[in-house]
Amino acid sequence: MIGEREVEGFAARTLASAGEDGLEVAFAPAAGMVACSLRHRGEELLGQRRGLSAYAEQGRTMGIPLLYPWANRLGERRFPVAGREVDLTRPGLRLATDPVGLPIHGLLAGAAAWHVERHEAEGDGGVLEASFDFGADRTLLAAFPFPHRIRYEARLAGAELTIAVTIGARGLAVPVAFGFHPYLRLPGLARRQWQVEVPVRRQLLLDRSRLPIGGEEPVEIEPGPLGERTYDDAFRAPPGGAPFVLAGGGRRIEVRLGPAYPFAQVFAPAEDAVVAFEPMTAPANALVSGESLGLVPPGESFSAAFTIAVRPQ
Repeated sequence: MIGEREVEGFAARTLASAGEDGLEVAFAPAAGMVACSLRHRGEELLGQRRGLSAYAEQGRTMGIPLLYPWANRLGERRFPVAGREVDLTRPGLRLATDPVGLPIHGLLAGAAAWHVERHEAEGDGGVLEASFDFGADRTLLAAFPFPHRIRYEARLAGAELTIAVTIGARGLAVPVAFGFHPYLRLPGLARRQWQVEVPVRRQLLLDRSRLPIGGEEPVEIEPGPLGERTYDDAFRAPPGGAPFVLAGGGRRIEVRLGPAYPFAQVFAPAEDAVVAFEPMTAPANALVSGESLGLVPPGESFSAAFTIAVRPQ
C-alpha cells in the first residue's frame, strides 16, 4: 500500500489502494510536497504540464501543488496585513509571476524543507504526513513575517484521496489565504468531450487582472461537455458540499471541498488539456484586500481538507 519511486530525479513517496479501480498517488517532499502523480488503472489523471523539475526549479505548476501562503494572484508586492508588512521584493525570494507580472501561487513551490513524519499503510490504502517549519527559513520569514508550522496529511482510502493542511500559529496570529491547484485530465479522450459539472451559485466579480473587485453575482453553469469553453474564474464554494465533476471515458472524478474552503477557482485554459477545481480558504488577493481573510490566533491551529474521488462512470 506504500512505496517509493523516482520522478524526474526526485524521490517520491507513494500511496496505493487495492483492486481494479484502486489509485496510486505520488508526492515529492523535496519539491514542495507536490502530488506529482495520480494513477487510475495505470493511467495518469494529473496534468504534468512542464513537469516536476520545472515546478521545483521555476515554480511552474503541475500535479496538485500547495499554493501557500496565498492562492492565485496578489495585486501588490509590499503591503500590511495583521499588523506586519509582507515584502515580496526581498532578495533571494523565489517568486512566480503571472503574464502581467503579479505574484502568483505563493512561496513554497519546490520548497525542499518538508520533513516526512509518517508514511504507512492504513486500511485499504495509506497515509503520508509531513511538516514544514515556516519560521525556520529566514528568507521566507523576512517576506511573510509570521512564524508557524504547516502540517500536510494525505490519506488514500479506496477510491478517495483526502489532503488536509493544518496551520499551527506560534507567537503571532497567522493570516489564512492558501489553497490547492489540482490539474485534472482524462487520458485518451479529447478535451472537447470531457463532461464537467460546476455546481456553483455565486461568482466573484474580477477585474482585468483576474483580481476580485468586491462584488458577486448569481451564476448557473450548465453541466455538459467542456467543448470550447474556457475558465479562469472565482466562485463561492458549491452549496451543500456538492462536488465539482470531470467525467468521460468510463471515469468520474469528483472534487469535494471541506467547509474550511469557502471559495473556489475554476481553471480550464484553451491551450492546455487540464481542468482545475481549486479549493481556496480565501479569495484571491485576500492578503492585500483583507476580504474574507481569516487569522489563526497565537497558540491555536486551523485545518482545511478536500477530497478527490475517482469512480467508474
